[in-house]
Parts: sequence; structure tokens; C-alpha cells
Amino acid sequence: MLLLGIDIGTSSIKVSVVDAQTQQTVAAAQYPDTESAITSVKPGWAEQSPEMWWEHAQKAIAKANASGSYNPQDISAIGIAYQMHGLVVVDKEQRVLRDSIIWCDSRAVEIGNKAFDAIGHDKSLSRLLNSPGNFTASKLAWVKENEPETYSRIYKVMLPGDFIAMKLTGNITTSPSALSEGVFWDFKQDALSEDVIQYFKFDKALIPEVKPVFSEHGKVKQDIAAALGLKAGIPVTYKSGDQPNNALSLNVLKPGEVAATAGTSGVIYGVSDQLVYDQQSRVNTFAHVNHETNEKRVGVLLCINGTGILNSWVKNNVGGGQGYAAMNEAAQQIAAGSDGLRILPFGNGAERMLNNKIVGAHILNIDLNLHTQAHIFRAVQEGIVFAFRYGLDIMRENGMNPQVIRAGQANLFLSPLFAQAFVDATNVPVELYMNDGSVGAALGAGIGATVFESPEEAFSNFRPVKLIEPQATAVFEPIYQEWKALLLDQLNRK
Repeated sequence: MLLLGIDIGTSSIKVSVVDAQTQQTVAAAQYPDTESAITSVKPGWAEQSPEMWWEHAQKAIAKANASGSYNPQDISAIGIAYQMHGLVVVDKEQRVLRDSIIWCDSRAVEIGNKAFDAIGHDKSLSRLLNSPGNFTASKLAWVKENEPETYSRIYKVMLPGDFIAMKLTGNITTSPSALSEGVFWDFKQDALSEDVIQYFKFDKALIPEVKPVFSEHGKVKQDIAAALGLKAGIPVTYKSGDQPNNALSLNVLKPGEVAATAGTSGVIYGVSDQLVYDQQSRVNTFAHVNHETNEKRVGVLLCINGTGILNSWVKNNVGGGQGYAAMNEAAQQIAAGSDGLRILPFGNGAERMLNNKIVGAHILNIDLNLHTQAHIFRAVQEGIVFAFRYGLDIMRENGMNPQVIRAGQANLFLSPLFAQAFVDATNVPVELYMNDGSVGAALGAGIGATVFESPEEAFSNFRPVKLIEPQATAVFEPIYQEWKALLLDQLNRK
């Protein structure tokens, strides 16, 4: 039995086909090979076309099928992971009404702040576990306020994964986990938040049918199955935001377990059995994939918008045609601390851990007689690592004290320099695994389809490929404190 996982990323769509018996990947594909465009018509805005996601998902599946390493007719269930917080709106004919306002778009910050004040800080934090902030509900309120004609035509509001499931099956569903990441969910009532609905004056009918994460969200339609080479009627049995799904893919399901990822954005995600929240909503709490009314499992999420996107920007604008591997090798020739060069990586919209301030990216202390291209490469990775450390300290304030962090051997964690600096700056060992988001989505599909008797069975062959232990914490601590002082100086100017 084969399982198909689809990961709707910001940069590209990745799919994996996994053998349920061995949990091994038999084929994987990505589309496009270059990074997908983000439309930004105003500073702080970021949009993508949902139809582009769907087109790219179909091409990625076709690319995997073309590998010849499996029979697509043997795929029995589909799981979907997706970039979190994006707003997708469709009419009654399931036509997209506007491009998706995606996770790193900052336009709704003030709308969310006003909602936070109006609903009440204590009430919002104790029930929503977050400020409405810049999340999906606030993005929908922006459309209601600024595009009333579009808003009047909305039939259903979705997260990106709900949209891809709709295109596959024709059904529109969502989940408590999805609604919590949109800040529509009341954790005390385990239901749609009346406070949010009433404050923004949303019609409840806009919210799709709510189903568990691990459940049948529809069956693949005949015409879609024929186009993709699949069997008609196979179910979509799992949908999750990319960070809860990344945690699942790393077998992070129990209280105290922690995952990290460092792609376009950077995340540390820890599981708790308590309804914890940060008083300033600098880190956020959402329903984890295995959250239930009687067995609470929430994910405490630190998200840094400006991580891998900065490394990509440097490659494209400073790298002189070099790839990441060459950049990493050059950076390793520079000593820790980059000879005083410091970089703040916050150039991708409002940062939640910085109280939703737009700080921007900064290159500081350049010595034109000393610093080279390689210094910039190293200072970028160190700046991203220090942003992780800053956020992890906020998580520690909220009771999340990881003894080990699990991460996929991908993106920035492919850089030995970055991986070791991450461990040294945070003083937490890291276990690296080969799983990625699309593999996690495939295994999630198997859990949802009851192919596995339990999540534990889905990870019965799960082993780390590498353990990285702290080596130079004393070296990095003073460098980090200097970097932090520069960040605080910028924050005080905002």
C-alpha cells in the first residue's frame, strides 16, 4: 500500500510517495525547480495564487509518477501539508475570488491589534491562546473592510491545504488545528470562537465543515483521478499546517518533544499538554495534529519570518552565481563572530516574536578593508541562529525547555556550520532526520486512513541520521549578547 503526501510550500510544491509497510520513500518530486513568486504590490504585502499551487501540485505528482518507481494505482490515501495562516476565499462554484494573503503578509497587524484590545487581552489569550494578530481571521477582516464586493461573494473561507483538498475532492472541510492557526478557535469551548465571529461580524456559514485532522476529508473525483493517474475515490485523510506537520514528520507528538525547521521561515515547535500562551503573543499556541478535547495537545510555535529567505537573497544578490554548498564552504573559512560583522535577518514582514514590529534586515559593522563575501555568508547564518536563540529564550520563559531538538536534514540544516552554530548558540543538542514535510503528510494520511494502528506504528522505523552536541557555547554567548544589543537598539527605534 502506498501513501501520497503533498506539501504546499511557499517556494515550491513537494510530493512524496511512501510505502506504508516500510515507511520508506519510493519516489519524491518538486515543482517548480526555481522558487515560486510572491506578489508584493505594497511594502509588507505578500500574496500567491491558489490556482498556481494547484497547477504546481499536479505537475509535481505527474513528475513523481514519471519516475516509474511505483504504480500510481497503488496509492490508497492522500495527506496534505501546507503553508500556515494563508487566506483562501472561493464562491459557490468553488472559484477563487482573489489571490491568497499568505503567512508573511503584514497588512492586517493593526486590525488584529484592535481586535485584541476590543475582545480583551486576558480573554483572547486564555481562550484563543493568541492575540488575533496578523492571522487568518484578521486577514479576512481586512478583505471585509477594504474589498467589500469580494467579501460579499465569499462562500467559504479556507486555509491553503483546505483548498488543495477541495480541488482533489470537491469537498470543503477544515479542522480545529486549521481554525486555531487562523485564530478562529476557542480552546475553552472547543468550538468556533464566538468572540472573534461577533467582533468581526463574520457569518458563521463562511466556515467549512469542521472535521478531525486525521479523518476523511473527501474522495478524489473521477476527472481529477484520471488526470493524475490515480484511482478514483481514494480518500484525503489528513490535512495540517506545515509546522504541526513538520513536528509529526519528526515524531514530535508527546508533551516536551520539540521540532525545528529552517526553510524560508524558521520555526521551533514544542508540544504541551497545557493550554499555555505568551502574555505578549510573541510565540503562539495552536492545536497540534493529535489535539483532542479529552487529551489536549497543543503546539507552542516560535516563527521567524526572515531566515532562509535572507540566505536566498544573499545567494541571488551577493553570491556571484555560487550555490548554497559553495557559500557554506566559504563561510566555514571565517572564524565564529565573522570578525565583528553582524546581520539582523528580519526583512520578511512583521515578526511576531518582536511584537509584530517590522524591523527590516540590517548589515551592521561593515569594515570595508576587512570584510569579504565569505564574511557576509557566515554572518547571515549566525544572524539567523541568533534569531532562533532569541525566540527560544521566549519559549523558555513560557515553560518550554527542550533537552533535544529534532530537525530534518534539509534547507539551512544542510549547512554543517549552521547546524553546529544553532546547537552552540542555543546549548541544545539537535537530532537530524531524513524525513520532510511531504513524507510527514504521507504518513499522516496513513494514520488518518487507519493503515497504522497508532502514530507510533507510523514511525516504527524512524531513526536519526546524526546527533549534534554543543561544542562552543562559551564562544557564541558573548557574540550573541552583542547581536542582541544591536537588535534591541533597532527595536527601541520603532
